[in-house]
Amino acid sequence: MQGKGYAFAARQSPGIPMRRRRFHRHPAGKASLSGRSRGGLLLTLVLVVVGLAAAGAWWSQRDRSLAEVREAGTVRIGYAVEAPYAFLTGEGRVTGLAPEAARRVAQRMGLGEPVWVLTEFNALIGGLKAGRFDVIAAGMFITPEREALVAFSRPMQEVGPGLLVAKGNPRGVASRAAALTRPDFRFAVLAGSVELAELTGLGLPPERLLIVPDAGSGLTLVADGRADGLALSLPTVLWMAAQPSAADLVEVLSGPPGDGPSGRTAFGFRREDRALREEWDRHLEALLGTDDYKQLTRQFRFVTESMKLRRRE
Repeated sequence: MQGKGYAFAARQSPGIPMRRRRFHRHPAGKASLSGRSRGGLLLTLVLVVVGLAAAGAWWSQRDRSLAEVREAGTVRIGYAVEAPYAFLTGEGRVTGLAPEAARRVAQRMGLGEPVWVLTEFNALIGGLKAGRFDVIAAGMFITPEREALVAFSRPMQEVGPGLLVAKGNPRGVASRAAALTRPDFRFAVLAGSVELAELTGLGLPPERLLIVPDAGSGLTLVADGRADGLALSLPTVLWMAAQPSAADLVEVLSGPPGDGPSGRTAFGFRREDRALREEWDRHLEALLGTDDYKQLTRQFRFVTESMKLRRRE
């Protein structure tokens, strides 16, 4: 016979009294798990937890990124020249907000002076993944496309876009947004930059985009009249226009607040180097709240009335 809600039916053999099996029902009418079933389920869960813990321990042993820099006593840092994020002084010292912050983080980690590796901006991620250096310190903006390739530290700051034009604004554009609407306005942009991705995404044709390897090359194109404007972050164009060698050649086009998208900058790491990134982040978080870091932002002109700058908590 088949009872409703029972797991199976008992069949009676001739001459043998049928032994009734009792089941406890759930409100839905289905039989509850036996003690043996519950024990099996509990054992399975325990094995899963133990397995996950073992996998985590195995991965921690495999990730020697932090151990290797400690053994070397230093960390290799890739950078690209784009002041005030990173650049070289006349004496050849690597400086800028990102390298100076990196120096301080390395010191807090008990490491010596970093080994600096100069790289074109567009080759930074490739160089990191190839193992040429351990950290990117170049004021790189966090984007979804880059996050698919590298892991970022906590953000250092958020900055807005800028536009550098020839002295006197010969094209007579009122803002960055207005320049975008001019079909004959030619932008110089860095290879691999967020500005290039933004302008390409807006549908600007290739003939309006002059791709350069570094900010200095873009400034030269604007000063020579081969480009109408250099699209970079606001800190960069403000810094460039303030240099004595460029003050008579270029100026920053002052647009209204929100004249283009802002972005967050951070240090970059190989995705598998979790131990190094987490230790770096721990010391970076402590650094960002200090007077020392605030002085760095003033030194490299990251704090002005026209600049959008926020430290992310």
